[in-house]
Amino acid sequence: MLACRLAKGESAVKRIFILAGVLVCAQPVWAKGDAAAGEQKAMMCVACHGATGKVSVPMYPNLAGQNQAYLEHSLQAYKKGERSGGQAEIMKAYVSGLSDEDISNLAAYYASMKP
Repeated sequence: MLACRLAKGESAVKRIFILAGVLVCAQPVWAKGDAAAGEQKAMMCVACHGATGKVSVPMYPNLAGQNQAYLEHSLQAYKKGERSGGQAEIMKAYVSGLSDEDISNLAAYYASMKP
């Protein structure tokens, strides 16, 4: 009896992991943002993050191929003043004039680039 319940539970756990994997892989399909529009806004990022989103200076992170949701969350945090230290004040100055749509577009653009 217990073995039967464990087998059923194990099957449910497997299904949950499979579903979670599908949802994670499908995330880019659901992601909002217009990469082409983001490319236009990215000109302000080039001085520090490079034209290709990759830099060799450790002070500045590479953005090319970064997770879109992470980038969007990070830019929103800079805009709201929720990040501190490092280059946070400079980033806040750059992103303070961006709309939520601009931020989504920038995140889509950098996420679409090859890392």
